Amino acid sequence: QVQLVESGGGLVQAGGSLRLSCAAAGHTFGDYFVGWFRQAPGKEREFVAAITGNGRDTNYADSVKGRVGLSRDNVKNTVYLQMFSLTHDDSASYYCAASRTLSNVRFINEYEYWGQGTQVTVSS
Repeated sequence: QVQLVESGGGLVQAGGSLRLSCAAAGHTFGDYFVGWFRQAPGKEREFVAAITGNGRDTNYADSVKGRVGLSRDNVKNTVYLQMFSLTHDDSASYYCAASRTLSNVRFINEYEYWGQGTQVTVSS
């Protein structure tokens, strides 16, 4: 069992920045893929970004590519999602997820473990 806890959400002005964190416990964190997903009211949960266990490769959704940076520190057992140039369309609950193995990092149903989520609200 891997426990995940997100933090860093809050209210931010349009054009501003936020850094979300996903802290993990339970197993060797470097063995796990980590993905970020978000869900806005009335919409399905959608893929945002993902990173490999060793942090060497990242994958970003078209909606955020160029405006986000994903990194991880396996000593601190934490993954960071840095976001900038935020707009109202980025407002959502953000979740981190982890899995030992994946066929595709964008496939939401393949992730084994999920955090509780953190709310991001961008004012217009």
